[in-house]
Amino acid sequence: MDFHELRKHAAAILFTPQEPVRWLAPKELARTAVKVGLAAVFANYSDKREIQGALEAVLLRAPLANPGAEEIWIDFVADLGDGFEATCSVASALAADRLAVDGSVSCPRGSLLVLGGDQVYPVASAPAYEDRLKGPYRAALPSAPDQPLMVALPGNHDWYDGLTAFLRMFAQGAPIGGWETRQTRSYFAVELPQRWWLVGLDSQLGSYFDDPQRRYFETFLSPRLLPGDSVIVCTAAPTWVQSDEKPDAFNSLHWFDRTIIRKRFDPATGRLEDTGASVRLWLTGDKHHYARYAERLPDDPAGSGDDLPPDPRRRQMVTCGLGGAFLASTHRLPKALALPPAASRMRKKDDPPPAFALAQHTYPDAEESRSLARAIAKPWSRYWLPRRNPGFAVLAGAVQLLLVLMTSGAFALAEGRHNPVGAVRGAGGDDVLGLLCASAAFFVLPFVFGWGNGLLRGRRPRTPSGPIVAVLFQLAVAAAALAVAVAVARSVPPAWSGVWILALLVVVAVVPGAFLGSQLFALWVLWTDRGLVAEWQMSGQSVDDRTGFVRMRIAPDGTLTLYPLALDATCRDWDLREVPDTPAAWQRPVPATPPTVRLIEEPVVIARTRVPGAQRSGPRAARTP
Repeated sequence: MDFHELRKHAAAILFTPQEPVRWLAPKELARTAVKVGLAAVFANYSDKREIQGALEAVLLRAPLANPGAEEIWIDFVADLGDGFEATCSVASALAADRLAVDGSVSCPRGSLLVLGGDQVYPVASAPAYEDRLKGPYRAALPSAPDQPLMVALPGNHDWYDGLTAFLRMFAQGAPIGGWETRQTRSYFAVELPQRWWLVGLDSQLGSYFDDPQRRYFETFLSPRLLPGDSVIVCTAAPTWVQSDEKPDAFNSLHWFDRTIIRKRFDPATGRLEDTGASVRLWLTGDKHHYARYAERLPDDPAGSGDDLPPDPRRRQMVTCGLGGAFLASTHRLPKALALPPAASRMRKKDDPPPAFALAQHTYPDAEESRSLARAIAKPWSRYWLPRRNPGFAVLAGAVQLLLVLMTSGAFALAEGRHNPVGAVRGAGGDDVLGLLCASAAFFVLPFVFGWGNGLLRGRRPRTPSGPIVAVLFQLAVAAAALAVAVAVARSVPPAWSGVWILALLVVVAVVPGAFLGSQLFALWVLWTDRGLVAEWQMSGQSVDDRTGFVRMRIAPDGTLTLYPLALDATCRDWDLREVPDTPAAWQRPVPATPPTVRLIEEPVVIARTRVPGAQRSGPRAARTP
């Protein structure tokens, strides 16, 4: 059965499958804007992380079912609570007992599942978590005898209700299907086999680290780190990429690395001492693509290319936000990073900063990313803006109607008339030509002014600001629509009343304006190369056919191997199955054909932290706080 048929069985499956969010629909834009404003208030005046200091603090260990295990498989998925079909396709792959990848790799289900942020869209609420996260994941894995552990860190969409629903979902010990939840706060530390640690940070809408969170890691993590320990840090956003435009974006993570992981406070001496541990992998979502930055080593040849050869010594920074939300572009990612950058205002930072280079394989790759981005302005594409967001076409038509009425009023005044309808009826061919010239001027003059101003000042020519271009494009459509209305009004019988001429204005404004206004808006979005508007190129399309996650293995020899996995196709056909050992009324949707996964790139091997002379085996002689 398809999605719409499945929704009719909501009572039997205990949740209501949801469609993907249409981010450029007027209703969604307005609702999200309100929630973002409220979230800013929470961030400034009601930080739930401060309140969490009163909650129980625990150190987690995985795997749960086999505490003495010498190896562990870990899954990481982020940006997952959007449309049902993409979310449940990924959940079904995560829940499978074993995945055959490209016919050569067999990966068992992870004993630890890390949800890397934005577990629900568009904004957090109890019903949204139930329908967009818990329902699909419970259906994918109703029960599991091996007790896999699920941990989650909040992204910006989880914060839009002040973190209330997130804490109720993940911090009360209630299972989600076969996955166990044990965390008590919005951040956590998990002790893993072979002297590895997994850390989840709550950066709360890009804010600083709160005091309870700092004390938690100073109590449960830093004192237990020994020379040679290795750390995986999961965070809600790839601030290392943002540092290319915002030099201070990586400061908080760099502070955490320097003062919590690599050093700790010694109460006996009152000084910071080296732990001998290091972060070997930074892992995040937020951007709905796969991209990896590899560290440049001191012995790499000078002037070597960006695509560094595999080397287990390299630290890695991985973004994988493919859990089911719309696909994001990769062709504008910076090729190289220095962290923190030289322009950072941190007083204490690494000098020289470590350098990282973008790996060759991204998902989607750069060429495909450019092609996908252009689809928002292709009328023959199913991802065309007004086709994918019908409400936006309605909004564009309403805006054009308003602009045409205002323009017709100005046109009447220019003709010396007080009645816009009479001005339209009595206009001549020269007036039509003048309106068309005005429409062309709205297109051309902003660019001529921007380039000319730059040349006169002896600077590089600059294009005008994006909002100005967007407004002038819409005015151009209004002027062209008025010219069409004038041309048509000249050919109608003189007996037509003014009401019919007014109706003609409305039709010419709304119908062509809905499509031309949407098309010019799409072209403006496509023309923009950075910032929030540039992200609309992909969010406006809601591409949900390319998803994925990262599966990791910590081997008995202590090496960490990353398997970045992609699902190129989302399941569109579903079956209902009875859930055993439960009331007959409960059924679960499963893909009619099991999802197929493939490797995005060859597995990435990361070695443990190497410390000369450090003991690498035997029981952990953990320090105590």
